Amino acid sequence: MKGILVGAAIGYVLGAKAGRERYDQIVRLWHRFVENPTVRKTAAQAKDKAFVAAHQAKDKAFVAAHQAKDLASDAAEKAAEKAPWRHQDEANGRPVAPPVVPRA
Repeated sequence: MKGILVGAAIGYVLGAKAGRERYDQIVRLWHRFVENPTVRKTAAQAKDKAFVAAHQAKDKAFVAAHQAKDLASDAAEKAAEKAPWRHQDEANGRPVAPPVVPRA
């Protein structure tokens, strides 16, 4: 926190020494830069590419999440099939609880 305050104080002092003329010059340069047609075109292209990339990432994440869900569901089904409580009564096909083995 102290570093931020010290940095702000140094910036304030240096800015005050530079004066209003330098500030106005920097603002004019910034506006000239931002209003440049080449800069505007490049910024628009970057924005469009970022928009497309974000949608592609969203779609890939959606597909990956569904694949992970399907894999987890399949793994859970396979594990349940091997579980000891899945013994079937051969007469009626109903699940039967495993036998209780008394401890010695």
